[in-house]
Amino acid sequence: MYLNSGAFCYTFLLHLERERFGVQQQPKMSKKRGLSLEEKREKMLQIFYESQDFFLLKELEKMGPRKGVITQSVKDVVQSLVDDDLVLKDKIGTSVYFWSLPSSAGNQLRNVYRKLESDLQSSKKRLAELVDQCDALKKGREESDERVEALAELKAIELKYNEMKDEMGQYSDNDPAAFEAMKEAIDVAHAASNRWTDNIFTLRQWCSNNFPQAKEQLEHLYKEIGITDDFDYLEISPVPLSTISDQILEEIP
Repeated sequence: MYLNSGAFCYTFLLHLERERFGVQQQPKMSKKRGLSLEEKREKMLQIFYESQDFFLLKELEKMGPRKGVITQSVKDVVQSLVDDDLVLKDKIGTSVYFWSLPSSAGNQLRNVYRKLESDLQSSKKRLAELVDQCDALKKGREESDERVEALAELKAIELKYNEMKDEMGQYSDNDPAAFEAMKEAIDVAHAASNRWTDNIFTLRQWCSNNFPQAKEQLEHLYKEIGITDDFDYLEISPVPLSTISDQILEEIP
């Protein structure tokens, strides 16, 4: 919006200068069309600059058609000029007044120029920094037989590293740390299983003591949910470490 308003100011001031010195643009042979937004903005600014007076919105809506801006468009056009600081407005009492002076466009252009000048200097400074960084990175990287040999050696080392990494992945299932973690997980699962088994036995005893007349129904219920006559605590048979070691050695090529 900032840059667009600057360009608009330039175009409008140029138009005013042409009118001042009587320079007429060559007419174009084309069909009559409605005004564009920029043309409407230019026409409304002419009202302010020619009169250098203060206006209510309803007054501007009456004057707009004289410049070719339909009444329904005046409010939006004036608001766009206010947004770009080309037209000022203020509330006095219960009324809102609009005004603008020719110097407003000049101030807008000067602000745009200062902004662009600041951006240009920042860009030049950043460019110089990037050039210095590029030159610094190039030092020590000049093409030479020694550098080519070093890069080839580095590539060979990376290739060997990736091969060894893939080979290690094949033995991940037999990793001692993973084996110990698996043993601990088995112990935790075993303890939890027997803890729930103990809870089931406790619940069965409580049901038998409190509902002796429903013994047959309870036994039928137990069987339906998988609590059979051979239901008991779990026992883990220890696996000799020598067997595990032999199995690992067999898997190693």
